Amino acid sequence: MKNIIIRAGMSPLDNFDAAHIMANNSIGGNVGNLVYQYSVFRTLMTEETTITPDYYDYDPSRADEINEKYDAYVIPLADAFREEFAPSLRKYTNLIKKLTIPVYVIGVGLRAPFEPKLDEGFPFDKDVKAFVSAVLEKSSMIGLRGEITSQYLTRLGFREGIDHTVIGCPSMYAFGRELNIRETKITKDSIVSVNSSRLSPKKVLDFITRGMEEYPNHYFLPQWMKELKLAYAGAPALTTEPSKNYPVSMSDPAYLNDRVRYFLNVPTWLDFLRQADLSFGARLHGNITATIAGTPSILIPKDARMRELAEYHQLTHVMANQITAKTKLSELVEKVDFQQPTKRQGKNFDHYIDFLNKNNIDHIYKDGVKPARVPLDEEMATIEHLPPMSPISACSPVEIADRMERYFSLTEAKQKEKLAEKTTIIKQLQNEIAEKEKTLKKYKGTLNRKAVRLALKTADMFARK
Repeated sequence: MKNIIIRAGMSPLDNFDAAHIMANNSIGGNVGNLVYQYSVFRTLMTEETTITPDYYDYDPSRADEINEKYDAYVIPLADAFREEFAPSLRKYTNLIKKLTIPVYVIGVGLRAPFEPKLDEGFPFDKDVKAFVSAVLEKSSMIGLRGEITSQYLTRLGFREGIDHTVIGCPSMYAFGRELNIRETKITKDSIVSVNSSRLSPKKVLDFITRGMEEYPNHYFLPQWMKELKLAYAGAPALTTEPSKNYPVSMSDPAYLNDRVRYFLNVPTWLDFLRQADLSFGARLHGNITATIAGTPSILIPKDARMRELAEYHQLTHVMANQITAKTKLSELVEKVDFQQPTKRQGKNFDHYIDFLNKNNIDHIYKDGVKPARVPLDEEMATIEHLPPMSPISACSPVEIADRMERYFSLTEAKQKEKLAEKTTIIKQLQNEIAEKEKTLKKYKGTLNRKAVRLALKTADMFARK
């Protein structure tokens, strides 16, 4: 039996509720992270392989434990090449250098503006170079999300096709080589899934809001952790400033009218999207999840990380500069090609499998593109995953009380746990200081005795003169 440890805040087999997810940040700040992690789990979990999340605990002090318990460390990442993530990259680099087992990076990308100026470099270049170098000592090749990231690593001195290759986002291969996007008739009564990002340009946010008005039978699917807290408890609002083009508080119609759903796992997210007629918005995994569920979708990329994936997978998309104050969603629906992603899927999937094979990573497609068994599916069939969470505005008084009690009890327990950890660290530091003071006192005593002997010897020497 082979044991793999994977970077993930939860396993698809975990059935965490919202309170647990918030208390432990099981989604890494964005529920979209669950989608590509789910895909890697499903692809790599064979009859002879078990996969265990690291629950985002990758402290270098765990190196000995990881070397002893596991046969490989799999690290799927999103846009990890960014300034905010640089401390985590350094931490991973320190851990990887201490590991004796293979380390595989299955998907990583650069965060940069829509038109990145790669020649100017980034503040985190040194950290990225150290991280990539450490990984390449433990595996054959790193998988990248897109061509922009590939150009970036090439500029840092890594060789395309040898040290790194573009594999896209693993989430696109969750169900194998084929995509089956449904042909649906989208009408004013259609169920429409909406996703958005406050980081998008104003004209994009305005367009998404107009689209929600055009299709009243919509559901807004937020992804940020702070939006989970808002839906769960009703506060705090995302901003103190009112917003007409993004649901930032419980006073927004999307929340007041029970048109918000926050998903706590991938299976129920997929099930929901299979019932929808259309997905659109500015969230990458909000629309990738729709795509692999077979639902037509339209993505609006806002930066380089989304652009390179939209181009590599040929996701049905509309660039922000193509949107004006007059653009209507109903008009785009008539113009775009919803089948576009299916045309590149086979070639991209084959390259992804080739990447896994070059790294000697076992997977369920060893004997063909249609595996006889999918162990993850078999295990998940025994689990009744928690349904998506509705906003607190739609809850009964009893449900509201249950939410508050559950959340605050877990939060209090987590605070006590952190306090205990800090107390332990403080005691360890105090013991180290005491030992150093003891050693220093010993050296001081020795030096004093030597000084006295030297002084006596010097005095004796002058006395003889």
